[in-house]
Amino acid sequence: MEKIKAIIFDWGGVLIDDPKPALMKYCAKALDVPENVFTEVFDKCLEDFQKGFIGEPIFWERICKKLNKPKPIQNSLWGDAFQAAYAPRPEVFSFAAELHNKGHKTALLSNTEVPAMQLIQQLDYDMFDELVFSCAEGVAKPEKKIYDIVVGKFDLKPEQVVLIDDKVEFVNGAKQAGLKGIVYKNLNQVKEELEELLAPGIAGGFVR
Repeated sequence: MEKIKAIIFDWGGVLIDDPKPALMKYCAKALDVPENVFTEVFDKCLEDFQKGFIGEPIFWERICKKLNKPKPIQNSLWGDAFQAAYAPRPEVFSFAAELHNKGHKTALLSNTEVPAMQLIQQLDYDMFDELVFSCAEGVAKPEKKIYDIVVGKFDLKPEQVVLIDDKVEFVNGAKQAGLKGIVYKNLNQVKEELEELLAPGIAGGFVR
């Protein structure tokens, strides 16, 4: 079995609280539509925005056309919504820093949009060697190519890399690409599963 040398963290649902509920509430209120109606239209329009194929103005144009609403007047409604929804989990960031300080390569891998990517780039994420975003790569989890991209940044074999993600389908996608995977439920559970994958001399003694 290959030694694990890099750990990849998902963003929403792992490093931060899942932002989608707060995002849907914020945007639905801004557009004055029921949250369930907005969410249904949003889900249909998201892919091109998340992969960076369209910018935010076209994204809102498509959504507002379906909702029969005027486009938002904000410079970046999505950016404003993300600022409001951003709820980091300090204990997970500390764990990522602990791994990094022990000599492991670390990365953030997120299906996210340009305004959210820009928010991350303004924050102190120096516990990660690499930041990989779907909107910058033109592909998204669970597509094999995005896992290949992040593994390639470390010049490692896929089996030397583990993904921590809260979505089962994204972890399964990583495993199909040859990576190891852990479905995030809580931090202690992740530490226990990761300790089983890492070399004992390096993994031992995670802060609980």
